[in-house]
Amino acid sequence: MTSFLRAATGALLLAVALIGTTVPTPAVAAQSYDNCTGFIDSLPATITRQGTWCLRHDLATSISSGYAITIATSNVTIDCNDFKIGGTAAGTGTSTFAIYAIGRLNTTVRHCNIRGFFDGINIQPPSAGTVIEDNRFDGNTYAGMIVWGDNSVIRRNSINDTGGSSHLTGQAFGMMIYSATDIVDNTISGVYPQPDAGDAIAYGIYTAYNTGGSIAGNRVRGLVPSGAGVAFGMYNFAPSMLGIKDNTLVGPGIGDGLYCEGSDSRAMGNMISGFATPIEGCRDDGNSL
Repeated sequence: MTSFLRAATGALLLAVALIGTTVPTPAVAAQSYDNCTGFIDSLPATITRQGTWCLRHDLATSISSGYAITIATSNVTIDCNDFKIGGTAAGTGTSTFAIYAIGRLNTTVRHCNIRGFFDGINIQPPSAGTVIEDNRFDGNTYAGMIVWGDNSVIRRNSINDTGGSSHLTGQAFGMMIYSATDIVDNTISGVYPQPDAGDAIAYGIYTAYNTGGSIAGNRVRGLVPSGAGVAFGMYNFAPSMLGIKDNTLVGPGIGDGLYCEGSDSRAMGNMISGFATPIEGCRDDGNSL
């Protein structure tokens, strides 16, 4: 990996993490709203009371900055009941986050269909105990999700066709995860960063400072860099004792399938193809390359 890529990755990613046409599908009603504390019926919305907050119909907004839903207290669950939170009307220049929280504990987001935002979900430190599960992210322009906080779980999410931001160019991410987190059984399909001076880097799963976490059973494909940019199926910055197991990573012929900035993290049972370098930095304990 060149010094250009390392410098660009380290400096720009930390800065971005701290800031911030799809075809509609038929709405599917929830089986029950019995566990709902209240309902989110319009956007933008701010949640100030703990409990489970539900959607009961599709929602959309055209705001091009700020947050569609702000979580302003701890111990909140957002359950979209498979309804949509849409932001495509703001276009590729949007800087809006669909769901945003900073410094909250025990945030859960489930069963949401999040489309057309800069970040689908953005959870900032000092948050902890976040669970993001069973969601679908389509056509978000920079990252499907950015989650920062220890003891978090990211599981069973589908992240499709991410990229194209004109607000921030040069890279795009299926997901960007900081701190000790388990990332299990997610699919990232299609990452299309908007070039900056002709170059763009595509990341499937990016992690940083993940100590003792697990990345298992995920699928990454459809990474589309440009120019001097490359693709990373998984990029792990400063991990410690990270376990990487049974993932399937398919690349565009360039870049790294699995990269670890540290050799004490172990990779086993991963299927990696279509990258110039299948594994770099991680301890190879037996993979299909």
